[in-house]
Amino acid sequence: MCEDDGMKKSIRVAVTGAAGNIGYALLWRIASGDCFGANQPVTLQLLEIPPGMQRLDGVIMELKDSAFPLVHDIVGTDDPNIAFKDADAIFLVGSRPRTKDMDRADLVAANGPIFVGQGKAINAVASPNVKVITVGNPCNTNALIACANAPDIPSRQFTAMTRLDQNRAVGQMAERAGVTASTIHDVFIWGNHANTMYPDPRFGTIDGKSVTDVLDKEWLQGAFLETVATRGKAIIVARGASSAASAASAATDHMRDWWQGSNGRIVSMALPSEGWYGVPEGLVFSFPCRCENGEVTVVEDLPIDSFAQSKIDENVAALLEERDAVSELLGN
Repeated sequence: MCEDDGMKKSIRVAVTGAAGNIGYALLWRIASGDCFGANQPVTLQLLEIPPGMQRLDGVIMELKDSAFPLVHDIVGTDDPNIAFKDADAIFLVGSRPRTKDMDRADLVAANGPIFVGQGKAINAVASPNVKVITVGNPCNTNALIACANAPDIPSRQFTAMTRLDQNRAVGQMAERAGVTASTIHDVFIWGNHANTMYPDPRFGTIDGKSVTDVLDKEWLQGAFLETVATRGKAIIVARGASSAASAASAATDHMRDWWQGSNGRIVSMALPSEGWYGVPEGLVFSFPCRCENGEVTVVEDLPIDSFAQSKIDENVAALLEERDAVSELLGN
């Protein structure tokens, strides 16, 4: 392959649920270079379930019609062993979306088994250095299941997306403070991608000033938390479908920072705990992270006040309950 003009060797990027709403929005961000870089060619390896294959054919037609210079090849398949073959990055998007009448236990039961097979396929055929982000909900526990079924892949290479919660938190702060989102840094999420998650404002800045100096405590511990926690449900009610474009954008942000570095910024990523902040080992939990040279580092030793500790404890309890519910899928 020609590598003139600073062009790199093509990487293999797998996306599951590629014909779904999130996958559809995500593929154009990946193909345009928003995620892996403007000089990083990609081979797209797209997975769908058999009933979705005709729709996937249409998506692939559109991708070809977009004539992206960075897209070197596109593979569409219903076989995870083909989709994940030698994959350098994998977006586990495909799952049954939550509907208005589903509670979280229903979501866990419906989606858990999907990630057993996908974890096994990743273990068997993906690049040993693969980076995996789980987007399909309940994403923390689905990442746990996939990781447990891929014993040969280091656990730090499996993550779940809480960047959407971070972006929602930043969006609310920007609106409240009357600033653009670009002026807000180091706001991050503890815990589960669920209504228990905690967007921690204590280390964040707005235009260089502490978030807690700019925005009042009553709002930060009240309406702000409530709005961020229930935003997904509010979007379902408003548009009659779960959030897709914003989820795809957050997945792009997550993988871009992991792949290219977060430039010293603290960002939210859920990954299997190694005991950080007292979170039980192995539990997929969102922590404050920095990314550099393709590696994720949890920011350790941040002071935890009683309010933050109560939120961390609440998320640990919820995730332990989810883990118990899928214990037969964890292979041990």
